[in-house]
Amino acid sequence: MTAPASPRHSAPRRVLLTGATGYVGGRLLPVLERRADVALRCLARRPEFLRPRLAATTLIAPGDVRDPAALRAALAGVDTAYYLVHAMGEGPGFAAEEERAAAAFAEAALACGVRQIVYLGGLGSGPGLSPHLASRQAVGERLRASGVPTLELRASIIIGSGSLSFEIVRALVDRVPVLVTPRWTRVLTQPIAIEDVVAYLLAALDLPAPVNEVIEIGGADVVSYGDLLREYARQVGLRRLLVPVPVLTPRLSSLWLALVTPVYRRIGRHLVEGLRNPTVVRDARALERFPGVRPRGVAAAIGRALHLEDEAVARTRWFDAVGSGGPARTWGGRRFGRRLVDVRRIRVSAPPEAAFRAVERIGGAQGWYGAPALWRLRGALDLAVGGVGMRRGRADPERLRAGDAVDFWRVEAIEPGRLLRLAAEMRVPGRAWLQFEVEPEAGGAALVQTAIFDPVGLGGPLYWYALYPLHAHVFAAMLRGIAAAAQRSGAPAAAGRAGA
Repeated sequence: MTAPASPRHSAPRRVLLTGATGYVGGRLLPVLERRADVALRCLARRPEFLRPRLAATTLIAPGDVRDPAALRAALAGVDTAYYLVHAMGEGPGFAAEEERAAAAFAEAALACGVRQIVYLGGLGSGPGLSPHLASRQAVGERLRASGVPTLELRASIIIGSGSLSFEIVRALVDRVPVLVTPRWTRVLTQPIAIEDVVAYLLAALDLPAPVNEVIEIGGADVVSYGDLLREYARQVGLRRLLVPVPVLTPRLSSLWLALVTPVYRRIGRHLVEGLRNPTVVRDARALERFPGVRPRGVAAAIGRALHLEDEAVARTRWFDAVGSGGPARTWGGRRFGRRLVDVRRIRVSAPPEAAFRAVERIGGAQGWYGAPALWRLRGALDLAVGGVGMRRGRADPERLRAGDAVDFWRVEAIEPGRLLRLAAEMRVPGRAWLQFEVEPEAGGAALVQTAIFDPVGLGGPLYWYALYPLHAHVFAAMLRGIAAAAQRSGAPAAAGRAGA
């Protein structure tokens, strides 16, 4: 009989994560926090922005990757450091600036005795690499030359809810019925799901010894960018015609992309220029070195991204970004990827339980607390186009449960006293939710109302913006009506407590 194996690490490994507020770093952060054998520290230029996202056990090291003193403080005692800092640089000097930052990080890591650096770079080969991709690879070379063992994982297009590549694919397919596909859309690439990128980054912690090498990572399928457009269109049920053209340079393509997807106009050029070279895995060592990671294919990656967006509706507090401390609400709401979000907030001088009781009575005989004629008109129009209209009402006038019908909505989630989320079942060119949250405050409560819309095709955004003036009136009247009802029902209880 053999003795039980002793744990490989008697003490938690001290890990520094840079780029925790970025796309990949933000996905890696909670996974590292869940590992019992990791003592995590995050480098942050703005600690006040990162702190609310962190577990109580995660430390913050204030500073910037270009500040040697801050880097030495952050890297002191660290075993493994993740270098996930990268920007879609602007201007002729961005590559030199990125290399200087990498040099400062590597020198501080060497001085502090860091055992392993893990860096996520860009996959690509051949002559004429784009400045963006060449810069990413130069950063990896600078880190590996530092004397600190550096594992550079080189990835192609990353697919995930909220990733740049996925959002551009979505914007193109959603908004353009006939897609002009220049030659670069036929260049081969090997996309990888964000979950698989995170799995590789996490598996790097468990290598038996530090390594100083480049490992290429990719998904299970080799496809073209045109194939990505077709697969996304298939999964969301849109018919799109792809018309190949022989002459459309990456620069001209980026200008066209800026017109179609204006939210990405500053960085679309870097992405398009990077697509002129194949980004395919040529060395399969990743599958041997990390046998526990088996990346999924393109169809599964896109399906997973769409599914996780639905989960994001359930767990995301949109007003954290739109309300206090974030950018102000603008006409038409705000965009999160393709999602359109309109958030309103009102304070009520009533207990939170009274506020939620008013919310829970919404619909049916009670109505929608404001603009009743417009609600009746919307119901009639829905019936006219084959929808359910307003005639279903609700089963219980006082209480709601998940799955209950409320006129042409259905209760998707309810947390008594705190949250009610309704999913729309009326006919709309997309998917819609209406969410209410109650937050306790000194002397009363805050009511937060969030309208969320996922547009589909060209009709989706047209529907949202054309009806926004009416929606703004209806939503504002509804919130004021709920607040007034909450204050009426909460007044006796408040008076009773005061008398006691």
